[in-house]
Amino acid sequence: MNRTRLLLKLGVFLAAAAFTGVFFINWCDLVFQCGCTFSWAGGAAHCNIHNAGPPHCPWCVNAPAAGASLAFTLLVQGAVVWRPGPMGWLRALAAFAASPSASILAGAVVGVATGYWSL
Repeated sequence: MNRTRLLLKLGVFLAAAAFTGVFFINWCDLVFQCGCTFSWAGGAAHCNIHNAGPPHCPWCVNAPAAGASLAFTLLVQGAVVWRPGPMGWLRALAAFAASPSASILAGAVVGVATGYWSL
């Protein structure tokens, strides 16, 4: 792989990973409808983990589950970016689209495993 292609892929991956870092808390609310919002607008201040009774958001109450979900999301984004072949606009867009998609999948697994929706 030539240097230019390597730097382009690295740049796309880092941008997509930064996108995930900024919006991961929004994917939390998208999956669990827990009340989390943009980090600059309160973040988890309105999450259901602050309620006296259940349900409590499994990502906000369980950092390892959230971390594993975030790692899975970044892994999927990395797989999209680093697979062999040229880096085009479609692949770059797919790397960003992988953020909510992979997070929703990981969140669904965590939600089912913890019984979040059965409470």
